[in-house]
Amino acid sequence: MNPNYIAIEGVIGVGKTTLARLLQPRFAASILLEVFEENPFLAEFYGDRERYAFQTQLFFLLSRYHQQRLAVPEALRRGMLISDYTFAKDELFAWLNLKDDELAMYGRVHAALGEKIPKPGLIVYLHADHDLLMRRITLRDRPYERNMDPNYIRELTSAYEAWLSNLQDIPVLTIDTNNLDFLARDEDLNHVETIIRAALAQQPAPSPDSEARQTLLNGGGLPAYQQFHRQLDASKSFDPDLFFNYILLMEETGEIASELVKVWGDSRRMVEDGRSAAEAHQEALNRHRPNLRGELADLLAYTLKLANYAGIDLEQAYLEKMKQNIGRQWPQERTLP
Repeated sequence: MNPNYIAIEGVIGVGKTTLARLLQPRFAASILLEVFEENPFLAEFYGDRERYAFQTQLFFLLSRYHQQRLAVPEALRRGMLISDYTFAKDELFAWLNLKDDELAMYGRVHAALGEKIPKPGLIVYLHADHDLLMRRITLRDRPYERNMDPNYIRELTSAYEAWLSNLQDIPVLTIDTNNLDFLARDEDLNHVETIIRAALAQQPAPSPDSEARQTLLNGGGLPAYQQFHRQLDASKSFDPDLFFNYILLMEETGEIASELVKVWGDSRRMVEDGRSAAEAHQEALNRHRPNLRGELADLLAYTLKLANYAGIDLEQAYLEKMKQNIGRQWPQERTLP
């Protein structure tokens, strides 16, 4: 959770994007806007929710993941960030639109991807009455929203309020927008800015997973790291399926490969520009070491998770394996010439 990250949430037509754009200069923030027009299933979804729900949700999930995983950390390195949506809310729409096996599969993928997405320090929830929302949707006249079922907006409002009322780890500021027009009236925008700044100043410290965190801080090598993941995974209800977590570990392996390809490519270009091979390799490695460091840490985390889910003491297994390897004869191609 990052105190420099504000996410604006609310039902379709409530004014999330408008407010995000208006607040951006006032907070000297970067802005991250949801890209929904590119979803090829959206128009069909509003016409036949049951038939097109899974395709629509999966497209949104992957699109939002790719956008946020890169854009959010980069923006936060520069300073403050305001977004007109949260990654977590994607699951809310899935609960509303998916059923049975589709919902279970979606939930697994969402949970795995969500681990890599930074959480906002404050959610600003914009509320408006149903009739006002429907008027706003009609006035903006987006083609794919013209046949929208009013009952879907009612269901969505109820789902939002249930989700936010049970949210434990992110502060939520609810703003009633029924009598506000922050686009036309500066005093309304000033009011919204003031209460958001007050909420940021007063928000409680993030609730830590204290037992797991203390285990990690106490040190102790692999046993402590495994214990940390046992406690953390239990508190977050992460999926313990071995094959599922193996897939995630392979994804991390691919991320490492991607970074190494960048090291190799940069090194070659520098050699072509006249650097020595050793100098080029070291400079390229220095350039990509921070990202490589993070990806290697992720790889270790999933290795620890797999060991936990398989009931393996990784430190003991490692020591036993290394005792075997000490006297082992290695293939010649593994050694320096």
